[in-house]
Amino acid sequence: MDFNVKKLASDAGVFFTRAVQFTEEKLGQAEKTELDPHLENLITRADCTKNWTEKILRQTEVLLQPNPSARIEEFIYDKLEKKLPSRTTNAELLGQYMLDAASEFGAETPYGTTLTTVGEYQKRLGTAEREFLQTSAATFLMPLRNFLEGDWKTISKEKRLLENRRLDLDICKARLKKAKQAEAKAAAAPDFQETRPRNYVLSASASAAEHELRMAQTEFDRQGEVTRLLLEGIGSTHLNHQRCLRDFAEAQATYYAQCHHYMHELQRELNRRTNAVGTPQQPAVCPNPASAAFPPGNSVSSNKPLTVEQAQLPITGTRKAKVLYDYDAHDSSELSLLADELITVHTVPGMDPDWLVGERGNQKGKVPVTYLELLS
Repeated sequence: MDFNVKKLASDAGVFFTRAVQFTEEKLGQAEKTELDPHLENLITRADCTKNWTEKILRQTEVLLQPNPSARIEEFIYDKLEKKLPSRTTNAELLGQYMLDAASEFGAETPYGTTLTTVGEYQKRLGTAEREFLQTSAATFLMPLRNFLEGDWKTISKEKRLLENRRLDLDICKARLKKAKQAEAKAAAAPDFQETRPRNYVLSASASAAEHELRMAQTEFDRQGEVTRLLLEGIGSTHLNHQRCLRDFAEAQATYYAQCHHYMHELQRELNRRTNAVGTPQQPAVCPNPASAAFPPGNSVSSNKPLTVEQAQLPITGTRKAKVLYDYDAHDSSELSLLADELITVHTVPGMDPDWLVGERGNQKGKVPVTYLELLS
């Protein structure tokens, strides 16, 4: 390997000189050129953005993938710029185990049928989770990584260059100050006329130091402007991260809504199978935590919503109901619902207590009680 010894020695000398200069500045033994206050504020904001982006990115990775080994594997694949093989989620794996167990015990047996039903919904939950992870990685994690590995590296490079230009400027200031002091000392000496040749040398040295100072000041100002323009771009980074946060929240909302929908469907399917074999059905659980059953003996105000247990009592005539959650009809006998809308409901003889007949204008169909808040 071809080494440039002179360049290596020069770089080592510059590094040592700057290390000494940093130490003297910390001890107050050397003057330090202060940056423009606006530029200082931009640097502070940029450093804060970088630090919190790293923390948010790291904790989001832990949230989405709690397994440290899996995170390390993803990191290695990312650095090698290779596509990570599709990983089966825990819910999908559990669902597959249940389906395999159903085959072993007999798919037509009551236990096998229940295993099959729960296993299928577990796999659906796992698929929804995998889609959520992929969406979050693409719309949230990737933009944050791109900032840290792209824009921030450029900003850091220009910040270091600005700091070097500042150190060079301070060195030139110190040289000029030293040359001026030597020139003034020589002019004040008694034998000033006899040392005139030497004074010419001192004057030339001061002129050279002034020229170096002007050049260093120009380089410092130019680098300061370049750094300022880059740092002002942090505002655009904040706007981009805002959009990423909204996308991440939307992905979470979609994922949790899917999970809620699948679990409600699973409960309904299990209840249907339980009723089919004549086993007493357990009371349905209201998805609204605020709707708790009143203890026996308590009176219910006429203007308060009813709980699910109360909703399952026979309804005479029609009643208004507020929809708690969106609901998509599964067949023509059901009525799709939108959260917060008001509909009219009633029962028919022999109807499943988990369901009511809902009406909205000319539309009519069955609606699940757990999606409603009955109003007196």
